[in-house]
Amino acid sequence: MDEEIIQSMNSYLSFKLGSELFAVHVSKVLNILEMVPITHVPKSHESIVGVINLRGSVLAVVDIRMKFDLAQSEYTKDTCILVLQVMIDEEIVDVGAIVDSVHSVLEVNESDILPPPTVGVKNKSEFVTGMVKEHEKFIMVLDIDKIFALENYLTVVEDNPAEH
Repeated sequence: MDEEIIQSMNSYLSFKLGSELFAVHVSKVLNILEMVPITHVPKSHESIVGVINLRGSVLAVVDIRMKFDLAQSEYTKDTCILVLQVMIDEEIVDVGAIVDSVHSVLEVNESDILPPPTVGVKNKSEFVTGMVKEHEKFIMVLDIDKIFALENYLTVVEDNPAEH
């Protein structure tokens, strides 16, 4: 491969939420964990399932299905937690995201990422930066930082400062 082609290739981790395929850039993925018991945290944002112990650190675990208005489902043997590194309010934070299964790592040429549709999108398109076609199906490429934006997850702390 010549150097220009190599530089335009990017790796994405694809995963399933319900029957839909999504992908995030591998640079955002720190780890993939099997499901472990999650401790519920009272008064946390509705999409925060709870916290887990990750090598001695507390890691918030989020159900990102809520961002896409996807129905809840039972955890299976394939359900796992993606440990992601995201930017929240100009700070890099590690967070867990529950996914139904990990699909594959895709090597994608940037020119093969198509723009998301502008009309008739059932999932919230502000989080989708593009679409990648794989075997006659489309995989939605996510802007994981937008999904975990500060105003979406920390409003409880901001709304009730006297209670914390």
